[in-house]
Amino acid sequence: MDFKIESPDDQSGLTEFITFADKIRPELTARWPAQTELLLPMLMGLTAMMANKRQRAFVARADGQIMARAAAILDDAYEKRWGEKLGHLCYFEAADSTEAAKAVINAACEWLRHNGATAARAGFYPPLDMPFVIDEYDSLPPGMLRLNPDYYHSLIKNAGFECEKGLVDYKIAVTPELIARYESAVQATRRAGFELRVLADIPREKLASEFGPAFNEAFYNHWGYVPSSPEAIAEMMMFLELTGGLETSICAYRGSEVVGTLMVSAEESSHAVLKAGRVLKDSEKLNFLAIGVRESARGRGVNLAMASYAYLKLIARGAKYLSYTLVVDDNWPSRRTAEKLGARVCANYLVYRRNLRM
Repeated sequence: MDFKIESPDDQSGLTEFITFADKIRPELTARWPAQTELLLPMLMGLTAMMANKRQRAFVARADGQIMARAAAILDDAYEKRWGEKLGHLCYFEAADSTEAAKAVINAACEWLRHNGATAARAGFYPPLDMPFVIDEYDSLPPGMLRLNPDYYHSLIKNAGFECEKGLVDYKIAVTPELIARYESAVQATRRAGFELRVLADIPREKLASEFGPAFNEAFYNHWGYVPSSPEAIAEMMMFLELTGGLETSICAYRGSEVVGTLMVSAEESSHAVLKAGRVLKDSEKLNFLAIGVRESARGRGVNLAMASYAYLKLIARGAKYLSYTLVVDDNWPSRRTAEKLGARVCANYLVYRRNLRM
């Protein structure tokens, strides 16, 4: 079958690009809908998050229908931070067609190579792109995570990618014993002189400047992370406010210094698309979490206390299950924190890489 490769760049074409995700895996009984309102401004380069980045969307068509899609993104800030001319293959979706997937991936990778990239990564460019799940294909994950078909792994490898990094997702079943543990962790950190403050209690004009530098420093050495600009952080805070996340996200202070940051968005399962008769389990109604502590405050229980504080707020709202969300396989400090919080691995994910010099 012959595939026509196109690069949509207007509102109509990019909207079709985005909503193609709604057509994949029609047998799924629960899924997250395509987020047109969020993704369209990004793909059109109208957001602070996409400032100073080069990008191009690609689709593969057959008989007028999209069969596969992907976006190629180049970020000079990534090269500056990591010293590598790496491009990102984002938003990959495809029907179960090796040739369609290969056609769109090759087009995106060729664009990256032509613009100076020596390698491409698929599945890790937060918050724009998330890893590919390898074992939990039917349960609804936290809202920002990818729910991909199992055949994606073959499509990606047939297009020249290889496994680069593994991640794990964590889930917690709430118990009275854990609630007591969380309360104790919060109290211990307060006795040690730290203050935990939800972002809703920080003046809006100070929010980005309080949160951003500490967040960037905490994640500076995290594999694949690129520091966010003040404008992008401000945009992130606006999004958190719209989703109610300022009530559950936290800054940890030592005196006037922010030493820890936590982003938590409560579960939003009411937005999931369900087939008739499908009822979500409590274990599928999960928050999203991203946690970081500045090096000067590590080893003092700040991470444990921030997560505990947010979890107690979610439990007070009725949460029966909690998510610690994604952790890179070899990030053992964070994995040990997850275990102390009572979390257990519930799913595994992969990030892929392709050498563009081959």
